Amino acid sequence: EIATNFGVSKITVHEHLTHLEKKGAIFRLRARARGIQVLHDPDSPEALGIEPQKEMSLPLLGKIAAGRPIEAIEDRELLDLGELIPHGPNHYLLEVRGDSMIEDHILDGDYVVVERREHAQNGETVVAIIDDNEATLKRFYRESGHFRLQPANTNYPPLIRDRVQIRGVVVGVIRQVR
Repeated sequence: EIATNFGVSKITVHEHLTHLEKKGAIFRLRARARGIQVLHDPDSPEALGIEPQKEMSLPLLGKIAAGRPIEAIEDRELLDLGELIPHGPNHYLLEVRGDSMIEDHILDGDYVVVERREHAQNGETVVAIIDDNEATLKRFYRESGHFRLQPANTNYPPLIRDRVQIRGVVVGVIRQVR
């Protein structure tokens, strides 16, 4: 069926399946028709050939006032950054380009942590595909008869579309101070 569907030979299909099995992407149940089981997400770090990093932690030395000064007390503990940054097989990063989300404190050059989802609630910041091929980061609103993708910058108008594909919802922002 695979060979017919893709217009290739059965030998080519066998070679590809063998290669995928060796990479750990699939498991084949030899005695069953259609006995192919996908073992992990094709967009996962492993499938993309990216070695996941080990857990990272930094010493947390206390609190610092950003308003009225407070007494300098040094606490020593280790803070696991993995607890601060949502991560898992359904999460990925995108680098932000542009200034349409600055009122939500998402700036050009920031990284957004995205949870891969196909649906969003009104008001959530989403990664959306519009006009068949263009990706954008906006607040999502389902309204009667259309979708509104709302920038968080009054210099930009909302995008009104009949069709929107949600690729994920923003669950975090990472910024480097330069």
